[in-house]
Amino acid sequence: MSRIKGRDTRPEMLIRKWLWASGYRYRLHKKDLPGKPDIVFPGRKKLIFIHGCFWHRHECNYFQWPETNRDFWKQKIGETVKRDQRNYEKLTSSGWDCMTIWECEITGNENNKLREKVKKFLIGEYIK
Repeated sequence: MSRIKGRDTRPEMLIRKWLWASGYRYRLHKKDLPGKPDIVFPGRKKLIFIHGCFWHRHECNYFQWPETNRDFWKQKIGETVKRDQRNYEKLTSSGWDCMTIWECEITGNENNKLREKVKKFLIGEYIK
């Protein structure tokens, strides 16, 4: 597990590259915010988390419980989900708008739909 990257992952790099090419400027992994969000727009008070479906237990085809050592994985992934919820609540209560992009959304065939969703979020038209 020590080789699992927590930042600069392939899905994150794809989103960052697209945002930069579209003219959006952002900060990365701000340590002073709960959960160190992947992409932060300080002037807009908006941030984006890019989550891997397995590590953050997304209910999609990318997530399956491992066959071995199930108790360990249920506890580990369960703690990650709880931590994500706590961080999200702290951020929204302090005035930040949060968006989560899942790995399966990025690797799917609906990239235009995802880009439109992100644009709407950044200009304030996104409804959760």
